[in-house]
Amino acid sequence: MNFILYLISINFVAFFLCYFDKKKAIHHQWRIAESTLLIISFMGGCFGMMFGMYLFHHKTRKIKFKLVYICCIIWIFFFLLENT
Repeated sequence: MNFILYLISINFVAFFLCYFDKKKAIHHQWRIAESTLLIISFMGGCFGMMFGMYLFHHKTRKIKFKLVYICCIIWIFFFLLENT
């Protein structure tokens, strides 16, 4: 149960980071570092980041983001399988 709450929380954080980074990109302001976005995704926020990425058309051309999301989804899948 704690893991599910963690995943929900981290995905909300990832989604809003994607939103704020896109807003900053539009206004040519200081941006959130790619490494921060990737770390949040790898920590379990890949679903929120992917949803934000495609909803806001942000970072959709970056291959490294797609690879991290795929790896993270696989990691979460195996973690859930092991703990059920």
